[in-house]
Amino acid sequence: MKAPITQNKLVRVTAALGASVLLLAGCAANEQGDTRSALVGTLTAAGSSAQAAAQEAWVSSFQRANSRVTVNYDPTGSGAGREQFIGGGVDFAGSDTALSDEEMAGDFASCAPGSAAINLPVYVSPLVLIYNVQGLSELRLDAVTIAGIFSRDVQKWNDPAIVALNPTANLPDESIAAVHRSDDSGTTRNFADYLHQNAPDVWPAEPADDFPFDSGEGAQGNSGVVSAVTNGFNTIGYADASRAQGIDVAELKVGDEFVTYSAAAAAAIIDASPVVPRDNPNDLVIDVDRQSSAAGVYPLVLVSYLIVCEDYAAAAQSDLLKAYFASIAGPAGQAEAAVGAGSAPLSDEFSARVLESIASIT
Repeated sequence: MKAPITQNKLVRVTAALGASVLLLAGCAANEQGDTRSALVGTLTAAGSSAQAAAQEAWVSSFQRANSRVTVNYDPTGSGAGREQFIGGGVDFAGSDTALSDEEMAGDFASCAPGSAAINLPVYVSPLVLIYNVQGLSELRLDAVTIAGIFSRDVQKWNDPAIVALNPTANLPDESIAAVHRSDDSGTTRNFADYLHQNAPDVWPAEPADDFPFDSGEGAQGNSGVVSAVTNGFNTIGYADASRAQGIDVAELKVGDEFVTYSAAAAAAIIDASPVVPRDNPNDLVIDVDRQSSAAGVYPLVLVSYLIVCEDYAAAAQSDLLKAYFASIAGPAGQAEAAVGAGSAPLSDEFSARVLESIASIT
């Protein structure tokens, strides 16, 4: 299935140039507006490359409304963003993985002394299997077969497991070039969590930010995976749906049906998933129901977080950060990300819950 072409401002770069070019592209988007507000200052952040298109939309909107504010977001990857936030290099991080219990127990140099951090889910998007195989315009896959492809148990496009799911497809007798993330990535963790829950015999490894197998081709960031897949032959990879415009995308088996990704289907699985009990009620982590077979859901989704301080040392910086976070989590910001990145907007009820957590920041 060919993903629809939209007017999203996507940053497509090679793995070798990914981080630096994306940073420059983000700066280029930081055009100041004419609306003067009381807010003044600069925010610096890094992390999730899946959030890149959404952050571009959020930054542009916020700076148009606050002409004396500059927001710089560097999509270095979730793992790098968390490391920079913990080390004090950025004001906040974007991450496709919430802070672990071990990370939560540590110190945060970005925060006021003694302050903890909280996770704010603000970006929900389908993850998709993009592929580039000559003559193959439609592809259907289930979790077990996907796990086999990326663990290298399934190595040929005409493997019986793929043929069984696609009996009328033109599947070549060619090796599969499976592309994964080479950097520590929350996208990988979300992808691996789906496979581990639905195909544990084939994918026994516990979900982690690093890809668990030595085989296959690695690429930096979502844009690196997209570049490797689109410029290669007989390739397949996983990426945030915001990066899949105009690329062939596999349908995913959910229950007895094969479904196409959509923002609505991604939102449906989030509304059906619980929030993990945490010591701090303002720390919001979603436990995605990856095994759901309900009609209208797409369980291969990515939930991406803003990782922020409970307490910032400077009151003026805290006010600036809270204003930016609120602009992201509110209905208008969620709608902007849906248009700019194809993400699934938070429901009004859950958006209000995130805004309450933002309001608690001092």
